[in-house]
Amino acid sequence: MNGWQTLLYKEVLRFWKVGFQTVAAPVLTAILYLLIFGHVLEGRVKVFGTVSYTAFLVPGLVMMSVLQNSFANSSSSLIQSKIMGNLVFVLLTPLSHWSWYVAYVGSSVVRGLAVGVGVFIATVFFIHPGVVAPLWVVAFAVLGAAILGSLGVIAGLWAEKFDQMAAFQNFVIVPMTFLSGVFYSIHSLTPFWQIVSHLNPFFYMIDGFRYGFFGVSDVSPWLSLGIVGAALVVVSTLAVHLLRIGYKIRG
Repeated sequence: MNGWQTLLYKEVLRFWKVGFQTVAAPVLTAILYLLIFGHVLEGRVKVFGTVSYTAFLVPGLVMMSVLQNSFANSSSSLIQSKIMGNLVFVLLTPLSHWSWYVAYVGSSVVRGLAVGVGVFIATVFFIHPGVVAPLWVVAFAVLGAAILGSLGVIAGLWAEKFDQMAAFQNFVIVPMTFLSGVFYSIHSLTPFWQIVSHLNPFFYMIDGFRYGFFGVSDVSPWLSLGIVGAALVVVSTLAVHLLRIGYKIRG
């Protein structure tokens, strides 16, 4: 293996060796959401025509798990390496900033997709929503994981201690994820909150992903794809730039 492949393998191995915590635990959390919200709101919340609320909930939970775990992977790896002081061993290698980016974001995509597949398989025991357009499902899952992996790199470089990282996740990532239509269709909101939802890029990731399951969505999947693609370009460009200048990792 060459440099970036070795670093990618190391980052994948890092989360896989504690898979019970990094993969199994998020799957269990998503199943609890499904059981609680599906039981309480089934028959009370109207979504896409004949689609049941529990079926509607599954893609949202899968994508939410993908996004949150992709962010957690790259951000936790960088902040732990910075605080423990072992990041210097990676700095000593002749790896380029692109190698860093591909390894950290690539491993985040792998973890996010692993958790997402785990959640989907687990939900089959409760309800099977079906997949109408699998290419849309894969496209939005990979793009969303890459965006959150890139955000994790940015947050990991910026944060200097664990509470700063926790603040970034709790006050930015979690609210944007929960307010993106995971548990509801935005058409059930008032006009003001519909406008606010359209300003949230996470909404387009989840809505486009959900389109792959049902063939219907709150907005055009092509619009969602364009916005998600543009968001990936912006976030990845910033992440690569910070890695190139060694932001907060080089004296």
